[in-house]
Amino acid sequence: MADAEAAKPKSGGARQCSVCNQKRAALKRPKTLQQICRDCFYSAFEEEVHNVIVGNQLFKRGERIAIGASGGKDSTVLAYVLSELNRRHNYGLDLFLLSVDEGITGYRDDSLETVQRNKIQYGLPLKVVSYKELYGWTMDEIVKMIGLKNNCTFCGVFRRQALDRGAAMLQVDKLATGHNADDVAETVLLNILRGDIARLSRCTSIVTGEDGPIPRCIYSPNAYRGFAREFIKDLERIRPRAILDIIKSGENFRISASTKMPEQGTCERCGYISSQKWCKACVLLEGLNQGLPKLGIGRTRGLNNDHKMDATQTSGSKPCGTLDF
Repeated sequence: MADAEAAKPKSGGARQCSVCNQKRAALKRPKTLQQICRDCFYSAFEEEVHNVIVGNQLFKRGERIAIGASGGKDSTVLAYVLSELNRRHNYGLDLFLLSVDEGITGYRDDSLETVQRNKIQYGLPLKVVSYKELYGWTMDEIVKMIGLKNNCTFCGVFRRQALDRGAAMLQVDKLATGHNADDVAETVLLNILRGDIARLSRCTSIVTGEDGPIPRCIYSPNAYRGFAREFIKDLERIRPRAILDIIKSGENFRISASTKMPEQGTCERCGYISSQKWCKACVLLEGLNQGLPKLGIGRTRGLNNDHKMDATQTSGSKPCGTLDF
């Protein structure tokens, strides 16, 4: 009788973990609505990531994988879980940390210190590429010229290309990025609102950019843009699974066979992937170098007589953080 009484979960208001029925629940998982303790969450999380990797055959033994490391929580978790699972399950991968130094005083300096700690903690090589090295400009210098209003356009475009260039320097096979379910759901909504069928058709894919320089693996195991973020968070408060439902809708999106899709080419200037003569980064960079920083942002026509670019070529900038798959 005494043993039976001891086996019962203790009462007192606190919910017990629905998995182990021993420890106090620390969170409610939106995906399963389970009340779960910290240790059981860690185990479930790591096992789900492993199942996604194996089930989708994301990696092959011997591949070189760059992990986009910003120093933030998502990329830090990604670095930990990939290095841990690679060791635990013997994937046979060569992992590298890849960071971008935008040149933002007092911001990127601190986050790069976190990445340096990750390098030591997880025993992973680190490569840092900078805007100054790649483009001749830091974000601080760009902000002095352009102001605060449009600086995210430059940062987002330059960062995406910088990651690809850094991955090419490391000669990796794939680039893994730490985007979470919120990011993917926001991107689905924004692509719907923009009517961007091409990006909508691929923004929920677990591997993207296979026709580009480096394929990207999107980390979203629990799988900002202004109003989209607020709207999604409002939905989540009403229905916890709302974020996952939006992602599922994106996954179920189908394009009519008669829909004409944009053709992907390469930039005549730098060789980067582009559907226009010049990629967005080169357009923005040319504007900076000519002292006309808004050249690639507004509805202005033409860089010069040889490369006239109308609004469809020079506009279309995306807010900082948008997943441009």
